[in-house]
Amino acid sequence: MSTVPFSSWMSEVQADVEAALSALLPAADAQPTKLHQAMRYTTLGGGKRVRPLLVYASGALFGADAASLARAACALEMIHVYSLVHDDMPCMDDDALRRGKPTVHVAYDEATALLVGDTLQARAFEVLAGDDSLPPARLVGMLRLLAEAAGSSGMCGGQAIDLDSVGLALTLEQLEHMHQLKTGALLRASVLLGALCGKDLGAAELDALKAYSKAVGLAFQVVDDVLDATADSATLGKTAGKDAADNKPTYVSILGLEPSKALAEQLRCEAHDALAPFGEQAQRLRELADLIVQRKA
Repeated sequence: MSTVPFSSWMSEVQADVEAALSALLPAADAQPTKLHQAMRYTTLGGGKRVRPLLVYASGALFGADAASLARAACALEMIHVYSLVHDDMPCMDDDALRRGKPTVHVAYDEATALLVGDTLQARAFEVLAGDDSLPPARLVGMLRLLAEAAGSSGMCGGQAIDLDSVGLALTLEQLEHMHQLKTGALLRASVLLGALCGKDLGAAELDALKAYSKAVGLAFQVVDDVLDATADSATLGKTAGKDAADNKPTYVSILGLEPSKALAEQLRCEAHDALAPFGEQAQRLRELADLIVQRKA
């Protein structure tokens, strides 16, 4: 069990990932400069880095190499950021604020925003594939896992369902399925890729990590919905109250505010329970489950 306080560990990981992202992104003065500057504008200096934190926490279970963890974390963050850039565009959520600053299509233009997303997605696979220290067969499996999490059976599929669900009365099961794809798939990939940086996983290890990921992924979205309904834009760093204004189905609109908070707490407990086989080694993953449920933004 680590003696380093959670907040210190978190700050250290966030700083390491920031430095790695800066090194792995194209330089701002490299041609085409506008595209590269916009990539750096949206990727660097912002965000909670939840996915990288999950990568490092999971990697700590299996003694993963720091360089491998940095590459996996950066690949996941690039996929996540690309999705945010595209989500914010007028053709989707049409948002002007992200991480407390103007969105890419506002700060630059729509065409640049589209290309930033496309390029970050490609760069993510380039970065992960560039890890020469991992066994090739395991690395291919990791690349496939990332692709599945990002595609129509994961994040993009969830976003498609989300866009088609505006104004519809979804059941709780339908809402959960949408978020398991839209948000959950990439969080699950974060946990699994971090572990795979350390070793090939046995069936029991895989099942435990998947159960943890499922609980954390849903909890993340439930809390997002609660915060959208209760926090202000300055606290969130993005436009508050947008789900209700856009008539989007959420946990709050289906369950109500207090039952949604109770569900988040139940999912936090489920995440803790899933980690029981790993004992005290899973301390950081437990702390991250707590952070995800108890965060204010």
